[in-house]
Amino acid sequence: MPRKPRVEYIGFHHIINHGVARDNIFLKDDDFKKFLEILQEAKERYDFILHSFCLMNNHYHLLIETKNENLSLIARQINSKYAQYFNKEYKRVGPLWQGRFKNSFVYDDNYLSILFKYIEQNPIKANMAQEASEYKYSSSFCISNGIYSQLLKESMLYDNELLKILNDKVSDAELKKLEELEKTKYKQGKEIVRLRQKPLTDYFTNKEDIKTRNTKIKEAVLDGYKQSEIADFLSLSKTTISKALKYINQK
Repeated sequence: MPRKPRVEYIGFHHIINHGVARDNIFLKDDDFKKFLEILQEAKERYDFILHSFCLMNNHYHLLIETKNENLSLIARQINSKYAQYFNKEYKRVGPLWQGRFKNSFVYDDNYLSILFKYIEQNPIKANMAQEASEYKYSSSFCISNGIYSQLLKESMLYDNELLKILNDKVSDAELKKLEELEKTKYKQGKEIVRLRQKPLTDYFTNKEDIKTRNTKIKEAVLDGYKQSEIADFLSLSKTTISKALKYINQK
């Protein structure tokens, strides 16, 4: 079965990777520190924002915001450099990682707020801490203690209101919502992989004037909808949709 195309869309991504056979990938403090050093190098090279991270014994979570379509390059550098370090340090051979890293494109504000809590609460779930900021190898700990400031200098966690909610337990409803959002299907655009963020019913109502409708048509196209799909939904001709886009692009 062919691999699904990697979503490289510019924006927020949740990245996860596990050790092969769920074995530990961090065995001592220096391993955690080396991973963060490699993460800093990748950040400088590929110009992304690190908003949240949690390094557990046998896996890691990263929440990054890309500025370019280079997610695979970012993850490849992090994973390969750390695997090289780990194999040399412990005189081992063979793959370190379970497989391809997993990532999900974070396209929704609600999704984002749940994800912050989900990532930072990993140590609480594993009975390794009672509060998110107690776990040494998490972004909330680093921010609360003023360390790794260069790595996290643009993190949204510097918003004190966001830091306050990290210990609010992720509810069953939030976990269900998170699962639903991570299963959201993407569609391939002409040039990049685009996310269909919402149904066409959320763009259009029966009360719009032509100017508003044209603006909404452009928004739907930018979110990945084909002109033919919009035309069918609005019971308009493709020519009308094309003219609407031409008009709004000239404004």
